[in-house]
Amino acid sequence: MNDKKAQTRERILSAASAALFQRGPADPSVGEVMGAAGLTVGGFYAHFESKDALMLEAFSQLLGRRRSLLSELDQSLPAAERRALLAAFYLSRKHRDAQTDGCPLPSSLGELTRLPQAFRTTLAEHLELMTAELAGSPEDANNVLADLALMVGGLALARALGPGELSDRVLRAAKSAVV
Repeated sequence: MNDKKAQTRERILSAASAALFQRGPADPSVGEVMGAAGLTVGGFYAHFESKDALMLEAFSQLLGRRRSLLSELDQSLPAAERRALLAAFYLSRKHRDAQTDGCPLPSSLGELTRLPQAFRTTLAEHLELMTAELAGSPEDANNVLADLALMVGGLALARALGPGELSDRVLRAAKSAVV
């Protein structure tokens, strides 16, 4: 792929990622994504086979970026402490109120059953990788999955409520429950 085509593809992916983060993978239209990228719909198929292919790649990239943040945690800390640090960021007001570049799961999970299987496969791979990264031992894997479910659910509720006291309480309660 030549440089210009690669750069255009990245612009499209960036616009798709922003739309996916805001509203999930099913809602944004190709026209909306291409317009946000400063392009016309006519050029879309030179870069992607379908809207689902675009949104799947954007979903995968967003999840990969979230996982890459784990490398910033001090790996010498016990697994439970790393998860507590992750929860402190993930279940923060800043992350709840982010307009761009946050976890796409709260806006996406409800739609995944209506999308191609590849979306669920990508999510499963992400969860397996996160679990492996955060578990101190194989026996700890179920605790990690429970913590991840708690964090995503807590963030989803807090985002749905919007900024306010009840939303803040949801964040604090979920954060305190992380093992």
